Amino acid sequence: MSKNLTKRSEDYSKWYNELVVKADLAENSGVRGCMVIKPYGYAIWEKMQAALDTMFKETGHENAYFPLFIPKSYLSKEASHVEGFAKECAVVTHYRLKMAEDGSGIIVDPDAKLEEELIVRPTSETIIWDTYRKWIQSYRDLPILINQWANVVRWEMRTRLFLRTAEFLWQEGHTAHATKNEAVAEAEQMMNIYAEFAENHMAVPVIKGLKTETERFAGAIETYCIEALMQDGKALQAGTSHFLGQNFAKAFDVKFTSKEGKQELVWATSWGVSTRLMGALVMTHSDDKGLVLPPKLAPIQVVIVPIYKGDDQLDAISERIAPLVKELRAKGVSVKYDNRDTYKPGFKFAEYELKGVPIRLAIGQRDMDNGTFEVARRDTLEKETVQADEIVAKIEFLLEDIQKNIFKKALDYRENHITEVENYDEFKEILENKGGFISAHWDGTPETEERIKNETKATIRCIPIDVKPENGVCILTGKPSKNRVLFAKAY
Repeated sequence: MSKNLTKRSEDYSKWYNELVVKADLAENSGVRGCMVIKPYGYAIWEKMQAALDTMFKETGHENAYFPLFIPKSYLSKEASHVEGFAKECAVVTHYRLKMAEDGSGIIVDPDAKLEEELIVRPTSETIIWDTYRKWIQSYRDLPILINQWANVVRWEMRTRLFLRTAEFLWQEGHTAHATKNEAVAEAEQMMNIYAEFAENHMAVPVIKGLKTETERFAGAIETYCIEALMQDGKALQAGTSHFLGQNFAKAFDVKFTSKEGKQELVWATSWGVSTRLMGALVMTHSDDKGLVLPPKLAPIQVVIVPIYKGDDQLDAISERIAPLVKELRAKGVSVKYDNRDTYKPGFKFAEYELKGVPIRLAIGQRDMDNGTFEVARRDTLEKETVQADEIVAKIEFLLEDIQKNIFKKALDYRENHITEVENYDEFKEILENKGGFISAHWDGTPETEERIKNETKATIRCIPIDVKPENGVCILTGKPSKNRVLFAKAY
């Protein structure tokens, strides 16, 4: 299977596209720009959902659901917000179809035009803040900590599975607070939760930072982000959290009576991650043989493949395997015993290697006689023989070790691809020949940011939070700079 996979070194983009399809994660649909997420891919997304949902609820958030359709007038209430999304909006104008009078087929009924057009949800700030106006009267009603799991539509012309599609799945949190400090703390907290999830579950190292004014979410006062680095040296924004100030409260007249009896505007945040995380997962860890999945998110953590001749041997192996499968599942390990007789063991080995299953056990007649298993780990492709009475402990160890190992590998790659530069020529040389994050001084102006972007296709990914201020001069203009920022080409 992996023999037919394009190598990363030959064409990284083609490798990614082929792998997503061949590993049964997703495929293009009959609707231009939209994807079908297949069961194996959706199983990974479900594990992501479950982990994030737990983390949200542990910090006091609740799930709710808001309409898919947003009246056009709602979007127009917050000027910078509508400007940011206007070019990506899908619009519903009619509510009925009918048969054409000439019998040629179904047409839109011209008499069924909506009084007001509806926008298919690109994000939900407007519909949610119109709702919050009804929910909030007093300081006793605050804070409101709501998350929703949903789909959104942003009309993309150039699409790529998981990374950029017209419709995608995500979660979006929307919170309302009595004070600025509470809202800022919420936005920072969610950025930290995203970073913890990316590193501890996805095994993807990330850099926490602030977006520049140009790169902020439409309508935000401040955007916090986590940035990851893919194996081709390009960055990927893995999650964002926005401090919205009182912009949406002003637009939708959301006020509350304070403890002192004064009418005050509410403070807001929003935050979200999407199925782009699936793309990040594939591109951070996978190799020329297929997916490499972190055990915490792998739909199948252990696969057991019997090697046998005849039904009698298969029955004997199956009988030996049954207690092991039961014990592993009791410990919360996802295990599959593949006793299909329609495929040979070699085909199964290649299939599970392609799908990134962390641990593969093989057992044949010789193993039965010796009381052993052949154990293969996906991350290093190493094999070893393990005694049957030690196999459960070995599996538990390997699941932890693989999780740590692939994180370390990704972290080492990232650390080796953060380069400090002092001038524009050095910047362009590193960008062209090495890639990765480039740490450089910037004079803080949108004009300089835009010029660098136009000339090099590199954008400021973030102003890192965990880096001390450092005086210097801008690589392009020579003007004073108080901080280094991270540039990169990005998805």
